[in-house]
Parts: sequence; C-alpha cells; structure tokens
Amino acid sequence: MNTNLVDLIYLISAVFFILGIKGLTKPKTAVRGNMMSAIGMLIAVVITLLDKSIVSYEYIIAGILVGGIVGGIMATKIQMTSMPQMIAMLNGCGGGASLGLAAASYLLTLGGDGYESGAMGMIAVSFVMVTVLIGSVTLTGSLVAFAKLQELISGQSIGFAGIKFLNAALFISAIVMLGMLCLDPTNSTLFWGLIAAACILGITIVLPIGGADMPVVIALLNSYSGIAAAAAGFIMGNTVLIVSGSLVGASGLILTQIMCVAMNRSLTNVLFGVMAEGSEAVDADEIYAGKVKSAQAEEIAMILETARRVVIVPGFGMAMAQAQHAVRELSDVMEEKGIEVEFAIHPVAGRMPGHMNVLLAEAEVPYDQLVEMDRINPTFEQTDVAIVIGANDVTNPMAREDKGSPIYGMPILHVDKAQTVVVIKRSLSPGFAGLPNPLFAMDNTLMVYGDGKKAVIDITAALAMG
Repeated sequence: MNTNLVDLIYLISAVFFILGIKGLTKPKTAVRGNMMSAIGMLIAVVITLLDKSIVSYEYIIAGILVGGIVGGIMATKIQMTSMPQMIAMLNGCGGGASLGLAAASYLLTLGGDGYESGAMGMIAVSFVMVTVLIGSVTLTGSLVAFAKLQELISGQSIGFAGIKFLNAALFISAIVMLGMLCLDPTNSTLFWGLIAAACILGITIVLPIGGADMPVVIALLNSYSGIAAAAAGFIMGNTVLIVSGSLVGASGLILTQIMCVAMNRSLTNVLFGVMAEGSEAVDADEIYAGKVKSAQAEEIAMILETARRVVIVPGFGMAMAQAQHAVRELSDVMEEKGIEVEFAIHPVAGRMPGHMNVLLAEAEVPYDQLVEMDRINPTFEQTDVAIVIGANDVTNPMAREDKGSPIYGMPILHVDKAQTVVVIKRSLSPGFAGLPNPLFAMDNTLMVYGDGKKAVIDITAALAMG
C-alpha cells in the first residue's frame, strides 16, 4: 500500500484514540469514548494487516476467533465487582504481548545472523531490550495483582526484611544486562537472564502491596503496559502502536500520580514498590471504649424520614457485599420521599480507579448524583445524614487531625461534619492502614453492624413502610 495513505489512516486511528480517551474522562461520554477507541483500534489492526504483505492469515484468523470468543465471554460473564481483577489481567496480557513480540524479534534476528551482520543497530536493540524489561515486569506484576484481588493469595502485604534491597538488586541487574545486550546482542544467555530478572522483579514489586493500594498498582501497571506497547511499536516500525502506547503510558502515569496524591503516597516509592509501610500501633479500645453506639434498621429509617439531604459514601465493603443495586433502591425510596440524595466518590475507594463509579453506573445511578471528593466535602456541613457503606480509611478523621498518624495528610471525605453519620460495617475492624477510625466513636455516629447488602435492604424496607 502507498506509504502516505497508510500514515494518513494511522493518523485517523490516532485521532480516534485521543478522542476516546477524552470521552473516558466523564461518565456521560465514557461509553462513546470507549466505542471511539475501539473503532480506532479496528482501523489500526485492519490497515496493519493489509500493509505488511502478510502471506498466511491462518494463525491470525485463528487468533482473532479464539481471542474474540474468550473476550466476548469474559465481557458478558464478568461481574462488575470483579472488574479490578479483569483490568489487572488485561494489563498483564498487554505486557505479555509486548514481551512476546520483542522476544520473537530478537530470536528471529539472532537466528538469521542479523546481529552479526549489523542488520539491527544499537538503537533498535535497545528498544527490544526495554520492551522485554517492561513487558516482563508488567506481565508478572499484573498476575500477582490479579491473584491478590481474586484472593488466590493474601491481599495483605507479603514480604520479608530486605525485600527493598532485593528489588533494587534485581532492577540494577536488569539494567546492567540490558546495557550489555545493547553492546553484544548475540549473548542469548544474558537475554534469558534479563527476562528472568524482570519477571522476578514484577513479582517482588507487587507482593508487598496490600489490596487497598490496588488503585495505584493498577494505574501504574496500565502505564507500564502502554510504555511496553510504544517500545514494541518502534521495533515493528508501526506508528499507530507508538502513538497508542504513548497515550496509554502517559495517561496511566498521570492517573498514578492522582492516585498517589489521593492516598498520600510518594510516586518514587510506588515505582520501587515501597508502599504500605507498617504504622505505630494505636489503641482501639482507648478510642472506642464506651463511645460506640449501634442502631437497627428501623431507627435509621426514622432518622431518614426527617432528613432533607443525604449523602451516601460507598466503599470496598459495598463492592464485596455486591450492594450497589440495593443502595440504588434505597436512594430511589428516599427521593420518592423528597430527600435530596448524592453519592460521595473518593478517588481510591475500592480496588481500581473509578471502582465506585463503575459499580454505581451498573446499578443505573444517575451520573449527576456521583460527586467527586473536592466538590462534595464543602457540603457535608449542610448534610442531614451521611451513610457510609464499607468505607474506612477514606473517612478516617485521623488523616486530617492527627499529625502523628501514618495516614496524616491523605485527603478524606469529611463525613464527620454531617449532622448524623450512619456507618454500615460488619465490625469495628480497621481498614488497610490498620488504624481504628475515631469516626465510629463520635457523638453523631450510629453503627449498623452486618452485611452491607442486607443492612441496606432492611433500611429500605423500613423506610418504605414509614
């Protein structure tokens, strides 16, 4: 095909990607943005297949059929509460694909005496090795993230004394091997050593990260997969892959920084897997002793009867209980009684960026009722009732008031300023930070113990009968 025509079509595809990402920034345009990105990818794939003078399409057609069937089944069968696991797995597939492409390029060129004859220069070799490094880390890191989210292994921090030094040693070793391969790409032993070191590094980076930090991990791994794809684009000489990979890598890194700010983390620490450091023990008995008040569904319904404004704060507990539909039904009943209802969305509530938005959108909660943290916080003082469902650290006042707290400085939802706070939770167990929450012991707080879904259904039924 004409080179200028191919470049023009690639440019059109890239425009679709950019418009798609822009559409994903708002709930109202997210579906359209996702569709535009998919169209851009379809155009890119079709023109690549036509442009590269492929002789045999049998394996490509087989891959399309198998991948299409698997993807279709996953998309239709996956529960929205399991979406973080799926995102982690897709990140891993992206990294694995980039790794496979780079490895194939290296082995084919090596087998054809390409390196000996100088057919592949140092710059091209460097892109191959960078793709191998990032792709390997993304693949194994994403698999560990999936295992944690799926509870195949513990979601808590897993590690040992000195794991930071091991990570540093693995990273330095990988960089050294990468550099040596650029100088002498014929050393296949170093190539396999680079893959091994990078794969182990991906595992040891993610293992120490607890489940509550997964929004940062998923955003970071997404960025890694984009960078790997961009590097793979240089290997293939594919412009649209470079553009799309760069977009994903840059947007993922920006999202990672946003998540770090929301969790009071350092991006440098995230990059080196230094997260969720142990905190000083805080005496929960001293905070809770004789101060926690529990209530039943009927009592909460009576309070809601007199409310004019209610803010619902969803957290991971809502996702675990799969209570999003029950929450929407409670919202509908309150609105029928003339109560203004909004949902306060913390950027890292859940296990992936936008987790609460996804769950509530599945339950068909109107987009305009989902209010981000910065906009909702100033309104809590004018809120009659704040209903917290399974959110812990993101509502902990210690982040705002206790300078000695490990979470001090982390932006939180100021639910404690509402006239009445209703916390639906199985127990007084701490969140991921391992800290008690003084919110539970405040004079204006009522605890409703039990499964989130059942508790919400009971409150809805009592309110509807009132």
